[in-house]
Amino acid sequence: MQQTPFHLSLPCVSVSATKAFYTETLGASLGRMSTQWVDINLFGNQITFTKSGDFSFHYKSYKFEEAVLPAFHFGVLVSDTQWNGLLEKLKGMSLELPVNTLFLQGRTGAHRSFFVEDPNGYMVEFKHFLDPQQTFLAD
Repeated sequence: MQQTPFHLSLPCVSVSATKAFYTETLGASLGRMSTQWVDINLFGNQITFTKSGDFSFHYKSYKFEEAVLPAFHFGVLVSDTQWNGLLEKLKGMSLELPVNTLFLQGRTGAHRSFFVEDPNGYMVEFKHFLDPQQTFLAD
């Protein structure tokens, strides 16, 4: 299957707070927008946030190796340089980064991940595979 950017549409409480988080905090670029929705370019992927008012997600978690991870999340695969740069930027902002670890060390699919929560309560994962050729390989 050819690699192509993805599109994801999610509800949000505040278009302006969501826009600020993704563009100013994470450094993503802004796409089209109105007072009711905003398109964000996150590493070449289009995420559309649509103002919906209050909504609720109950985060269930699961254990992967020794870490407890949010079951409901989305993320992007980034290079080592992008991963380290964004992690350092976010650490400097004193944001809570629930998971920052190396998974599957010494095994197929070894990767480093961290999560950050956006203003809507979504958990966004940034993942870097030590060997990008192993992204979809099974052990």
